[in-house]
Amino acid sequence: MTIDEELTLLDSQLRRLKIEYEIYFSNPTKKPPTDIEWKVLSLLRKFSDGSRISFTQRFRYNELAQRYAIYSDLWRKKSRIREEGYRRPQDALLSVQGVRPEGHESEHRVYGVGHAAAAAAAAPAPEQPFTVECSDVRKEHAQVEKLFHALTEAKKKSGEAVSGNLESFETFVQKKTAQLRKQYGCQSVEYTVEMQDGHVKLKAKAKT
Repeated sequence: MTIDEELTLLDSQLRRLKIEYEIYFSNPTKKPPTDIEWKVLSLLRKFSDGSRISFTQRFRYNELAQRYAIYSDLWRKKSRIREEGYRRPQDALLSVQGVRPEGHESEHRVYGVGHAAAAAAAAPAPEQPFTVECSDVRKEHAQVEKLFHALTEAKKKSGEAVSGNLESFETFVQKKTAQLRKQYGCQSVEYTVEMQDGHVKLKAKAKT
């Protein structure tokens, strides 16, 4: 099974897990779907270091891992209410929402897995400048696609608006690369996505 197929399987298992938990919380006699959750966690752990996957695959993995972290936090809160019992009438509503208005949130294991560990697995790697080098953009579609995803992801994280699509971005990079190569007589152009003064910047630099 390829990495892309395993990520597709992870997505499918995560969707199934969400449905099974919804059934579990609506049925007092139902057991938690621990077997499916362990399958999800084993796949999350398998790719957690990011060393075996491409940038696009890592982007997809992070989205799935973050989704699981959000779900697991909700399930953890619902489970605590279910275990403690409904002390007040409004707790029945809270159990559906998965939110408690008061009380200290202590570390709680989601059926054998610490929530902190799950959140750590879902957390993206520390933000660092992303760099690619282009010389003939028409033959370097994969490089431009990685640059586009890095730029859009960084903007989303910083709350900045994302405009344009991959096609228009590729046209821009092609023109910019040709311009700088002609202007400086260089072989290639280095593009870098980085944070500067709280804003996402795309920088282009001639490379000899």
